Amino acid sequence: MGTGAGVSGYGANILNEIDHLAGHKMYGKVVNIVGLLIHVGGVTHSLSVGDHCIIHARNGRLVSCEVVGFADGNALVMPFSAIEGIGMGCRAEVSVAEPVIYPSSEWLGRVINAFGEPVDGKGPLPVGPIGYPIHTPPPPAHMRKRVGGKVDLGVRAMNAFLTLCQGQRMGIFSGSGVGKSTLMAMMARNTDAEVNVIGLVGERGREAREFIEDHLGVEGMARSVVVVATSDESPLVRRQAAYMTMAVAEYFRDQPNEVLVLMDSVTRFAMAQREISLSAGEPPTTKGYTPSVFAQLPQLLERAGPGMEGQGSITGLFTVLVEGDDHNEPVADAVRGILDGHVVLEREIAERGRFPAINILRSISRTMPACNTAEQNALVVRARKLMATFEDMAELIRLGAYRRGTDPQVDESIQYNPLLEAFLAQEIEDASSLDACYQRLGEIFGMSAGIAPQAGEQPPPQPAPPQPT
Repeated sequence: MGTGAGVSGYGANILNEIDHLAGHKMYGKVVNIVGLLIHVGGVTHSLSVGDHCIIHARNGRLVSCEVVGFADGNALVMPFSAIEGIGMGCRAEVSVAEPVIYPSSEWLGRVINAFGEPVDGKGPLPVGPIGYPIHTPPPPAHMRKRVGGKVDLGVRAMNAFLTLCQGQRMGIFSGSGVGKSTLMAMMARNTDAEVNVIGLVGERGREAREFIEDHLGVEGMARSVVVVATSDESPLVRRQAAYMTMAVAEYFRDQPNEVLVLMDSVTRFAMAQREISLSAGEPPTTKGYTPSVFAQLPQLLERAGPGMEGQGSITGLFTVLVEGDDHNEPVADAVRGILDGHVVLEREIAERGRFPAINILRSISRTMPACNTAEQNALVVRARKLMATFEDMAELIRLGAYRRGTDPQVDESIQYNPLLEAFLAQEIEDASSLDACYQRLGEIFGMSAGIAPQAGEQPPPQPAPPQPT
């Protein structure tokens, strides 16, 4: 929300909320301010956690706030924008408008903020006929469809070894600067999903435009809606950006469409929730994270997945920024237990110059091997065995301590390693279809991929058989 008008988050939908307005207004007043937490008295019986109120600041600003708790007979509220001008005795107006958006298919190609307002300078957003609440529970588990067919992501390492199915949720785990955002943009540009909804939660302000214009490109943007909340905004705004992303995705799922949600990152969502709950007085637990963080994570992530009958699916790719490259830190551990697979990006692989820096052996897709043919599973198993063998002996091989001929399996892994590394490496602009991925992998091993050859595909050079020395 802009700092000039605190209630502008509702501006785009105000006409749709007129019918819900009460015939009278209720006011409380500010009785205390501690940091970003504002204590409002006099209206506690009219508010509940998650409700909104509007504070009339002394400089004429209207500051929208959200109730995050109660203490000593007062409502504890946090502002969506700066608190300058708010002082003791300022009026706090109870807002009856619910956080609802009215999306339409014309939102494709647009960039919006956490309130559903356009921030791309292309004019106002069309208003759809049906309101979608920002906060909504996931579909009932027993009424959801099963996961659907494969989703083509255009990335060889993902398509071949970590196949994603419609309605599946996958996490991308890595430290900072290892390539999460670039990999995400690459998949958004090359996927065969009908609609992309991209949530940039707590993103660096400098990188938001670069991501949209350079990485996503015109082609990717044409079928995408991008939700942006930069790192300098209020924790409430950053948290709401994640919920906004899911609400927009739910609209397109109901059309029905096959929707791909890419959220960068769940960690910043968790950090925003931690800031909110710590300010409200909730005690910290694991590494400073409060219990409410781990309660909010499944409520957010479970909204992705297969829809009910007659709906599409929301396939989710959620990035997780692991602190200090520790893949067992609390948020990563909690998210990994909720999602249907994880992709691990490693700094050591990135430092070797291979992109995407995916560690295949530490990554898994829980829909494999059920979604593959027997031939495709045989290819994947063979490649994984060779990579595992090479990884086990890598240190001895690099030191020159291993002599060829000692172990035929190690010799074979040494022969195939350059071809597998070349298969996994991919330029950002390149795209490789699902069939092309398995076809190329089959050509490396001289095995059938169970699919017809792709026109124009050139077989890679075959390795010479290992020779004992």
